Formats: sequence, structure tokens, C-alpha cells
Amino acid sequence: MLQIERETMEFDVVIVGASPAGLSAAIRLKQLDADLNVVVLEKGSEVGAHILSGAVLDTSGLNALIPDWKEKGAPIRTEVKRDNVYVLGEAGQVRIPNWPMPPLMSNHGKYIVSMANVCRWMAEQAEAMGVEIFPGMACSELIYGDKGEVKGVVAGVFGLEPDGSIGENTEPGMELHGKYVFLSEGVRGSLAKEVMAKYDLSKRHCPQKFGLGMKEIWEIGPEKHREGTVTHTMGWPLGKNAGGGSFIYHLENNQVYVGFVVHLNYQNPHLYPYMEFQRFKHHPMVAELLKGGKRVAYGARAISEGGWQSIPKVVAPGVALLGCSAGLVNVPRIKGNHNAMLSGKAAAEAAHAAIQAYRAGDELSTYESDLRGGPVGKDLKRVRNVKPLWSRWGMYPSLVLGGFDMWMNNLFGLSLFGTLKHGKTDAAATGEASKFPKIDYPKPDGVLSFDRLTNVSFAATNHEESQPCHLRLADESVPIKVNLARFDEPAQRYCPAGVYEVLEGEDGPGFQINFQNCVHCKTCDIKDPSQNITWTTPQGGDGPNYPNM
Repeated sequence: MLQIERETMEFDVVIVGASPAGLSAAIRLKQLDADLNVVVLEKGSEVGAHILSGAVLDTSGLNALIPDWKEKGAPIRTEVKRDNVYVLGEAGQVRIPNWPMPPLMSNHGKYIVSMANVCRWMAEQAEAMGVEIFPGMACSELIYGDKGEVKGVVAGVFGLEPDGSIGENTEPGMELHGKYVFLSEGVRGSLAKEVMAKYDLSKRHCPQKFGLGMKEIWEIGPEKHREGTVTHTMGWPLGKNAGGGSFIYHLENNQVYVGFVVHLNYQNPHLYPYMEFQRFKHHPMVAELLKGGKRVAYGARAISEGGWQSIPKVVAPGVALLGCSAGLVNVPRIKGNHNAMLSGKAAAEAAHAAIQAYRAGDELSTYESDLRGGPVGKDLKRVRNVKPLWSRWGMYPSLVLGGFDMWMNNLFGLSLFGTLKHGKTDAAATGEASKFPKIDYPKPDGVLSFDRLTNVSFAATNHEESQPCHLRLADESVPIKVNLARFDEPAQRYCPAGVYEVLEGEDGPGFQINFQNCVHCKTCDIKDPSQNITWTTPQGGDGPNYPNM
């Protein structure tokens, strides 16, 4: 058997993920001490290739990190001018006026951005300060020290045999060690998941809740384009089948972001989130906007929705969770990038102080307290009951009760509800197929709506086919014997990239994984009712290649 021999590189701080959180941490570390040795490892082919967000950016995080971002040419130019919220019915819509909403819900003064491009710009700022950034370097393994602390990662493994073994052409990668390791992998990152399990970081916290966000970029006619307009909708087509809603953001150059979010705590396993998105575009209001236009990009990712109650302990010996790895999205505001940046800044300040005190490999307890007691905690705590209210009582009661609760928190800093808990995990929320009606979805017309495989081609995703499948089954019999029998195998539908199929053969149905299609949304890791699927990193550079998401 071939043995692995790896080179080792030493750093002060190793950062996994060139995300808003990871890049903010790198920049802040260099601001505090230009001599710190900082490395950022990014699994995408380039910085931004795996970044997908709405996004209307609250610049408070960037203001705290780089106050002169305008002068430095940040790609943040389209200020919000109009802010609309609609409740949709199948044939019409009702606009919810802005005046009853608490001030925290206003998007005026925010910016419509491509977070992929913002991250590319942030990477330029970091590199100019001396941060080493290595794209195409997937981190596949954690390295632990003698005392059980996280002391580094394995990155850059290429050319494994299809069964995962070492072959003659395998590049074993290298070990990158740090006094501290920051995990900013995004939602449900494989290393963060391992750390949370190993150190039981979710103990005494609610389970994390998630949504699936799907997004297309459209070019529309200039006569229909309204630069700076932000529109959110709820209601049709989901109705009572699931929570969720849409966003339509008019950015520059006659382009609009069209997105749809489905909360993953839905019960009916026949629900098909991707087709709900495609059906949404046939609503008269949306269809009229898109008519004559063309879709130019597609992507999908999971979104953390648990908020304040679901933030795990964010530190363990030698390691810290940043951004979406910790679950810092403000769900009613539909924003998380500002909190991601602030978390990176806070983690960097804690690590700098520790390194100055000649510490290494311990818990950065000041980061934990700063995150919960600072602006991130304040932002999330005052909206903490909106998501559980929706989950318990549905859309209309939650609009009234959630709005009232946010006003109470905004005016008086308290809630009459206290802190409501989330229920079971999204996987456990899935009901048995026999107890729910099947849903008839219209066939995509190829003009406004598209089949999954056609749309996936607009994500430019690619995986080397000879590598091991990065979507791993704990038990290969479960998809057919359990999930198909009880839940009509929902992986066929919840995956927004058509990765999973049930195929009929001579010996009966079989389960097929088309991992080449994967856009790294990680919904399967979250929603599989048997929790039988684990998403891991493929070799570096593989996956989607998002241009302006």
C-alpha cells in the first residue's frame, strides 16, 4: 500500500474559505500586525467561483473593516431606491406597505451587489497586504494536535483513485499548520460539521434550520429595468406546502437577480423546490418582467436560518467558526454578509490578542463573547422569534406576530415571547409519502422556466469524473429500502442540480448519484430524512464557476 508523505507549512492563522468572513478575518489580522503569517485556502477555481448570495448588502460590516471602500473601488455601486414587498396569489398580488415595518427591515441605504465580485475585490485588498491566498485548494481533512486541539488542515489532494485510495498519480497535498484555524466554509461545511460533532458545540443550542436558495441572473429589456429596485414576495406558489419566498433585485446593465428560497422544514416529501422556483416565474407580475429577456446564470446554495437560538459555540481548542459556518443570517432581513464580515473581524482581533500573549491552540473565548455580545448578537437577537413563529403558525400569523415582536425589540429591547425554540431538524420534519398528496408541476416551457440539467449548465459546474464521489452514503441500501419505501426518495426532488436519480432496472429500482452535476448547495446533507448522505469536498477547483453571483 502506498504511503502518504506530505510537506508541512507553518502559519500564524490558517483560514479555510475565501468567503466574506474568511477574507475579513485575513484583512483584519494584517491591519493589526503586518508581520502575521496568514493564509486563505479556497476550494473554488478562483475566489468568488463558489460565492452565491442574493444580495442586498448592509455595508455596516465593511464600514467597520475598510471604511474607505468607496475610494478603493469596491464593486458596490447600485444603491437601493425602491423597496417592495408583495404577497402573491396565483393570478395577482397585494403590496404590503413599508410604513408598518420596523426600521431594521428597510433596504434604503443598502446596495445590490454581486458578493462573488465583492469577494474578488476583498481578496485583492488582502493580497496587497501580504495575505497568501491559494484558490483551487480544497481542505479535505483536519489535523489534530497532541492535546486534541485543531492545529491545521490537509489541503490540495488531487488524483485519488475512484475508491478513494492512493494511486501512482495521486498528489497527496500538504499540511498547513496554524496557531489558530478559522473555518469560513459557508453553510454546512464538512470541516465545521466535524468540529461541531467532535466538541459537541451545539449542546444547549437549538438545531440549525436551513433554507434552499436558488438564483438566476436575467438580462431584461431596458424599458422594464428599474435600477435599484428591490422586490420580495411570499405566498404563491408555496402556499401552505412550505415556508419561503422570492427576491427580484434590479442591478446594473439591465440585469436582474431572480431568486427563490424554500425553507427546508417542509413536511411533504413530494415537494419539488426547484420546480416551485420555475413555477414562480410564470406569475403574471414576474412573467411580464422577464418576457423577452434571457437567463444568463444559475446557481443554488443552502442558507442558515436558525438565527440566534441556533448559533453553536463558535470556538473549540485551536479553531473558530466564522460567518455561515456559525449560522449568522438574519432571516427576516434576508441578510448575512454584514454579520459574516463582523464575525471575521472579531475572530481576527481575538486571535491577534492571543498570539501577542504567546498563546496557541486554545479557545478564543473573547471571540465567543464578542460575537454574542456585539453587533452580530444584537442584530440576530432582536429578530430571533420570526422564524419559529412562521414554523409554528404559518405565514399570515407570523407577519403580524413577527412584526409586533420586532417592534417590541426595536423600541424596548425585549420580547413578550421570550426566546422561542426551534423544533426538530429539517431532516426529521420530513413526513412519510403516503400521508401527503403528490404535487403536479407543469413542464418547463424553455422560455421562462427550464429543466434542471439545462439550468445547471449555466452554473458552469464541473467535476473530474475519475475522482471519488464526494457525496458519501453511510449505507448504500438506505435510499431504496428506506427512503424510497417511506418517503418516495425525496433526494430526486430536493436537489436543485439533478444529482440524485432512482432508475428502474432488471433487478428493481436503483439509486444513482450524478456527482458531476453538484453545485455544492449541501441540501442533501441537510434534508435527507435518514441522514445517510454526507457532503465532502471534491478535489480543489471542482464545482460551480459562478461569474457574478
